Amino acid sequence: MLHLTGATPAERLAIARREAEILLANGVDGVIVENYFGDKDDVRGVLEWLEARQPDALVGLNVLRDHHLAFELARQFRVDFIQMDSVAGHLRPDEDADFAAELKELREGANALLLGGVRFKYQPVNSGRTEEEDLLLGMQRCDAFVVTSDATGQETDLEKVRRFRALTGGHFPLLIGAGLTAANAADQLALADGAIVGSFFKDSYVDTGIVDEDHVRELMGVVAGIRHQPVAV
Repeated sequence: MLHLTGATPAERLAIARREAEILLANGVDGVIVENYFGDKDDVRGVLEWLEARQPDALVGLNVLRDHHLAFELARQFRVDFIQMDSVAGHLRPDEDADFAAELKELREGANALLLGGVRFKYQPVNSGRTEEEDLLLGMQRCDAFVVTSDATGQETDLEKVRRFRALTGGHFPLLIGAGLTAANAADQLALADGAIVGSFFKDSYVDTGIVDEDHVRELMGVVAGIRHQPVAV
Protein backbone atom coordinates (compact mmCIF):
# COMPACT_ATOMS: atom_id res chain seq x y z
CA MET A 1 0.00 0.00 0.00
CA LEU A 2 1.36 3.41 -1.01
CA HIS A 3 -0.24 5.84 1.44
CA LEU A 4 1.38 8.94 -0.15
CA THR A 5 2.89 10.37 2.99
CA GLY A 6 5.03 13.50 2.82
CA ALA A 7 4.89 17.24 3.45
CA THR A 8 4.93 18.44 -0.18
CA PRO A 9 3.88 17.01 -3.55
CA ALA A 10 7.52 16.46 -4.51
CA GLU A 11 8.25 14.65 -1.25
CA ARG A 12 5.12 12.51 -1.54
CA LEU A 13 6.10 11.42 -5.05
CA ALA A 14 9.70 10.72 -4.02
CA ILE A 15 8.61 8.62 -1.03
CA ALA A 16 6.04 6.71 -3.08
CA ARG A 17 8.63 5.94 -5.76
CA ARG A 18 11.11 4.68 -3.19
CA GLU A 19 8.46 2.63 -1.39
CA ALA A 20 7.22 1.06 -4.63
CA GLU A 21 10.75 0.10 -5.62
CA ILE A 22 11.33 -1.56 -2.23
CA LEU A 23 8.04 -3.46 -2.34
CA LEU A 24 8.42 -4.71 -5.90
CA ALA A 25 12.08 -5.67 -5.43
CA ASN A 26 11.23 -7.86 -2.45
CA GLY A 27 8.50 -10.08 -3.81
CA VAL A 28 5.31 -8.11 -3.23
CA ASP A 29 2.87 -8.92 -6.03
CA GLY A 30 1.74 -5.36 -6.64
CA VAL A 31 1.11 -1.92 -5.18
CA ILE A 32 -2.04 0.04 -4.40
CA VAL A 33 -1.96 3.80 -4.80
CA GLU A 34 -4.21 5.45 -2.22
CA ASN A 35 -4.85 9.08 -1.26
CA TYR A 36 -4.60 8.22 2.44
CA PHE A 37 -2.36 11.21 3.11
CA GLY A 38 -1.88 12.69 -0.35
CA ASP A 39 -4.45 14.24 -2.65
CA LYS A 40 -5.81 13.37 -6.05
CA ASP A 41 -2.96 15.11 -7.88
CA ASP A 42 -0.50 12.97 -5.93
CA VAL A 43 -2.40 9.85 -6.99
CA ARG A 44 -2.20 10.90 -10.61
CA GLY A 45 1.52 11.62 -10.35
CA VAL A 46 2.30 8.20 -8.87
CA LEU A 47 0.19 6.45 -11.51
CA GLU A 48 2.09 8.33 -14.22
CA TRP A 49 5.40 7.28 -12.71
CA LEU A 50 4.36 3.64 -12.33
CA GLU A 51 3.17 3.50 -15.92
CA ALA A 52 6.43 4.97 -17.21
CA ARG A 53 8.97 3.34 -14.89
CA GLN A 54 7.34 0.13 -13.62
CA PRO A 55 5.47 -1.17 -16.69
CA ASP A 56 5.32 -4.74 -15.42
CA ALA A 57 4.02 -3.93 -11.94
CA LEU A 58 0.54 -4.94 -10.84
CA VAL A 59 -1.14 -1.63 -10.00
CA GLY A 60 -4.16 -1.09 -7.79
CA LEU A 61 -5.98 2.12 -6.99
CA ASN A 62 -8.13 3.29 -4.09
CA VAL A 63 -9.36 6.87 -4.23
CA LEU A 64 -10.93 7.37 -0.84
CA ARG A 65 -14.30 9.13 -0.88
CA ASP A 66 -14.32 9.40 -4.70
CA HIS A 67 -14.81 6.13 -6.53
CA HIS A 68 -15.87 8.08 -9.63
CA LEU A 69 -12.34 9.46 -9.93
CA ALA A 70 -10.91 5.98 -9.41
CA PHE A 71 -12.76 4.70 -12.45
CA GLU A 72 -11.85 7.83 -14.43
CA LEU A 73 -8.16 7.28 -13.67
CA ALA A 74 -8.48 3.60 -14.52
CA ARG A 75 -9.55 4.65 -18.00
CA GLN A 76 -6.56 6.98 -18.33
CA PHE A 77 -3.80 4.82 -16.82
CA ARG A 78 -2.86 1.17 -16.59
CA VAL A 79 -4.79 0.17 -13.47
CA ASP A 80 -5.21 -3.56 -12.90
CA PHE A 81 -7.72 -3.27 -10.07
CA ILE A 82 -9.67 -0.74 -8.08
CA GLN A 83 -10.39 -1.07 -4.37
CA MET A 84 -13.62 0.33 -2.92
CA ASP A 85 -14.15 0.22 0.82
CA SER A 86 -17.81 -0.75 0.48
CA VAL A 87 -19.89 -2.17 -2.36
CA ALA A 88 -22.94 -3.23 -0.33
CA GLY A 89 -24.47 -2.54 3.07
CA HIS A 90 -23.43 1.05 3.63
CA LEU A 91 -26.43 2.73 1.99
CA ARG A 92 -30.15 2.86 2.68
CA PRO A 93 -32.21 0.71 0.29
CA ASP A 94 -33.50 3.75 -1.63
CA GLU A 95 -29.93 4.91 -2.25
CA ASP A 96 -28.51 1.46 -2.90
CA ALA A 97 -30.45 0.80 -6.11
CA ASP A 98 -29.03 3.93 -7.74
CA PHE A 99 -25.56 3.09 -6.44
CA ALA A 100 -25.72 -0.42 -7.93
CA ALA A 101 -26.80 0.87 -11.33
CA GLU A 102 -24.10 3.53 -11.34
CA LEU A 103 -21.40 1.08 -10.26
CA LYS A 104 -22.37 -1.32 -13.03
CA GLU A 105 -22.02 1.47 -15.58
CA LEU A 106 -18.67 2.58 -14.17
CA ARG A 107 -17.33 -0.97 -14.27
CA GLU A 108 -18.38 -1.43 -17.87
CA GLY A 109 -16.30 1.61 -18.82
CA ALA A 110 -13.05 0.48 -17.20
CA ASN A 111 -10.84 -2.54 -17.80
CA ALA A 112 -10.03 -3.14 -14.14
CA LEU A 113 -11.06 -5.70 -11.57
CA LEU A 114 -12.88 -4.45 -8.48
CA LEU A 115 -12.00 -5.41 -4.91
CA GLY A 116 -14.88 -4.46 -2.65
CA GLY A 117 -15.78 -4.34 1.01
CA VAL A 118 -18.84 -5.46 2.93
CA ARG A 119 -18.96 -4.61 6.66
CA PHE A 120 -15.57 -2.95 6.07
CA LYS A 121 -13.69 -0.95 8.72
CA TYR A 122 -15.15 2.50 9.43
CA GLN A 123 -18.09 1.93 7.06
CA PRO A 124 -21.69 2.36 8.29
CA VAL A 125 -24.30 -0.38 7.99
CA ASN A 126 -27.52 1.19 6.73
CA SER A 127 -29.00 -1.39 4.37
CA GLY A 128 -31.38 -3.06 6.80
CA ARG A 129 -30.28 -6.36 5.30
CA THR A 130 -28.47 -9.26 6.91
CA GLU A 131 -24.75 -9.71 6.46
CA GLU A 132 -25.43 -12.65 4.17
CA GLU A 133 -27.79 -10.64 2.00
CA ASP A 134 -25.25 -7.85 1.63
CA LEU A 135 -22.51 -10.34 0.80
CA LEU A 136 -24.62 -11.97 -1.90
CA LEU A 137 -25.36 -8.56 -3.39
CA GLY A 138 -21.70 -7.62 -3.13
CA MET A 139 -20.67 -10.71 -5.06
CA GLN A 140 -22.62 -9.36 -8.01
CA ARG A 141 -20.82 -6.01 -7.79
CA CYS A 142 -17.15 -6.91 -7.41
CA ASP A 143 -14.54 -9.58 -8.18
CA ALA A 144 -13.25 -10.17 -4.64
CA PHE A 145 -13.95 -9.07 -1.08
CA VAL A 146 -11.44 -7.31 1.15
CA VAL A 147 -12.12 -8.35 4.75
CA THR A 148 -11.19 -6.28 7.82
CA SER A 149 -12.07 -5.97 11.47
CA ASP A 150 -12.85 -2.48 12.79
CA ALA A 151 -9.71 -0.38 12.30
CA THR A 152 -6.54 0.20 10.31
CA GLY A 153 -3.77 -2.05 11.59
CA GLN A 154 -6.16 -4.19 13.64
CA GLU A 155 -5.79 -7.91 13.03
CA THR A 156 -8.61 -9.23 10.86
CA ASP A 157 -10.98 -11.49 12.77
CA LEU A 158 -10.53 -15.04 11.46
CA GLU A 159 -14.07 -15.93 12.46
CA LYS A 160 -15.28 -13.17 10.18
CA VAL A 161 -13.15 -14.56 7.33
CA ARG A 162 -14.55 -18.05 7.94
CA ARG A 163 -18.07 -16.66 8.03
CA PHE A 164 -17.60 -14.74 4.78
CA ARG A 165 -16.12 -17.85 3.17
CA ALA A 166 -19.10 -19.96 4.18
CA LEU A 167 -21.71 -17.37 3.22
CA THR A 168 -20.18 -16.82 -0.22
CA GLY A 169 -20.08 -20.51 -1.08
CA GLY A 170 -16.42 -21.27 -0.46
CA HIS A 171 -14.80 -20.08 -3.68
CA PHE A 172 -15.33 -16.31 -3.97
CA PRO A 173 -11.91 -14.62 -3.52
CA LEU A 174 -11.26 -13.11 -0.08
CA LEU A 175 -8.34 -10.83 0.79
CA ILE A 176 -7.17 -9.84 4.26
CA GLY A 177 -7.45 -6.05 4.38
CA ALA A 178 -5.84 -5.04 7.66
CA GLY A 179 -3.55 -6.20 10.43
CA LEU A 180 -1.43 -8.76 8.58
CA THR A 181 1.98 -9.32 10.22
CA ALA A 182 4.81 -11.80 9.94
CA ALA A 183 3.53 -13.43 13.13
CA ASN A 184 -0.04 -14.01 11.95
CA ALA A 185 0.42 -14.34 8.19
CA ALA A 186 0.41 -18.14 8.16
CA ASP A 187 -2.89 -18.34 10.06
CA GLN A 188 -4.50 -15.48 8.14
CA LEU A 189 -3.46 -16.65 4.68
CA ALA A 190 -4.54 -20.21 5.42
CA LEU A 191 -8.09 -18.83 5.16
CA ALA A 192 -7.69 -16.11 2.54
CA ASP A 193 -6.53 -15.79 -1.04
CA GLY A 194 -4.21 -12.85 -0.44
CA ALA A 195 -3.73 -9.70 1.60
CA ILE A 196 -3.35 -5.96 1.39
CA VAL A 197 -0.56 -4.81 3.70
CA GLY A 198 0.11 -1.31 4.93
CA SER A 199 1.10 -0.87 8.57
CA PHE A 200 3.42 -3.86 9.00
CA PHE A 201 5.64 -2.71 6.15
CA LYS A 202 6.20 0.71 7.77
CA ASP A 203 9.28 1.57 9.82
CA SER A 204 7.02 2.36 12.79
CA TYR A 205 4.52 -0.47 12.13
CA VAL A 206 1.77 2.15 11.87
CA ASP A 207 0.23 3.86 8.86
CA THR A 208 2.06 7.16 9.39
CA GLY A 209 5.46 5.57 8.80
CA ILE A 210 7.52 4.90 5.69
CA VAL A 211 8.05 1.48 4.11
CA ASP A 212 11.02 -0.33 5.65
CA GLU A 213 12.83 -2.90 3.53
CA ASP A 214 13.60 -5.20 6.46
CA HIS A 215 9.91 -5.37 7.37
CA VAL A 216 9.01 -6.19 3.77
CA ARG A 217 11.62 -8.94 3.61
CA GLU A 218 10.46 -10.39 6.93
CA LEU A 219 6.83 -10.73 5.89
CA MET A 220 7.54 -11.84 2.34
CA GLY A 221 9.87 -14.51 3.71
CA VAL A 222 6.90 -15.97 5.59
CA VAL A 223 4.68 -15.63 2.52
CA ALA A 224 7.21 -17.46 0.35
CA GLY A 225 6.93 -20.48 2.61
CA ILE A 226 3.14 -20.68 2.45
CA ARG A 227 2.27 -19.14 -0.91
CA HIS A 228 1.41 -22.42 -2.63
CA GLN A 229 -0.47 -24.03 0.24
CA PRO A 230 -4.19 -24.60 -0.40
CA VAL A 231 -6.68 -22.19 1.14
CA ALA A 232 -9.12 -23.70 3.64
CA VAL A 233 -12.73 -23.59 2.44
